[in-house]
Amino acid sequence: MSLGYRKLNRDSANRKALLRDLVTDLIINGRIETTLPKAKELKRLADKMVTLGKRGDLVARRKAAELVRFEKDENNQYAIQKLFSEIAPRYKDRNGGYTRVLKTENRRGDAAPMAIIEFV
Repeated sequence: MSLGYRKLNRDSANRKALLRDLVTDLIINGRIETTLPKAKELKRLADKMVTLGKRGDLVARRKAAELVRFEKDENNQYAIQKLFSEIAPRYKDRNGGYTRVLKTENRRGDAAPMAIIEFV
């Protein structure tokens, strides 16, 4: 029985909050390090956000704003603004596959598989 997504050992509210934070951090920083299952689940959401950014209309902005938190980067620019003005135009000629997941060494404390997720 497949749900279509990973539960990440959290209830739905905690899982949604975690993925919102991760997607916002990825947009602001360009690359983040997290566990492999979280990175794989984040890849799906991040690619959807870039696709919305490429559309660029009001409906796409509202849908992206439902998921991306209103946090600012070091240039005092909101993550949603950065998504639509910097990240999405970079991929205007690309059809999907906007992020990559690179496996790294296991975490020292609990040997969890770690990964770096970044925009291509």
